[in-house]
Amino acid sequence: MTTLNRARLRRAAVIGSRFLLVGALSTLIEVAAFNLFVYAFGWDTVVSKIIASLIALVNAYLGNREFTFGHRDRRSRRQELLLFVVANAACTVLGALIVWGGEALAWAVLGEAPGPVLLNVINLFSIAVVVVARFGFYHRVVFRAPRAR
Repeated sequence: MTTLNRARLRRAAVIGSRFLLVGALSTLIEVAAFNLFVYAFGWDTVVSKIIASLIALVNAYLGNREFTFGHRDRRSRRQELLLFVVANAACTVLGALIVWGGEALAWAVLGEAPGPVLLNVINLFSIAVVVVARFGFYHRVVFRAPRAR
């Protein structure tokens, strides 16, 4: 392995680790909010998923902008926020669809609504899928260096 490849791999590992750290904190925020909304407030699971995701996004934007991708040249704040919102809207819809599909599958298999443990397994699976999609969006679209003019 060449020195250049080792340096790229090291840089990718640092960026990936920072992304996962910010994501872990955002995930804790999302899971706590989701459970609060569903089990303390009695809200619908899909509505709870969407609102919990949106709350966690505030942490995700700040953490990724300043900590994970802070070394990159910045776009205009307006353009960056627009791209962040679009990317996360797509990811929020994806997460909600996975929760909806998992809940529907549980109904079909079990004949009843999933309990708290299974619902949280479904929710965590949706988060895992969305993490991969978000990293791709953030790395390639939202926080990439602007093109030279």
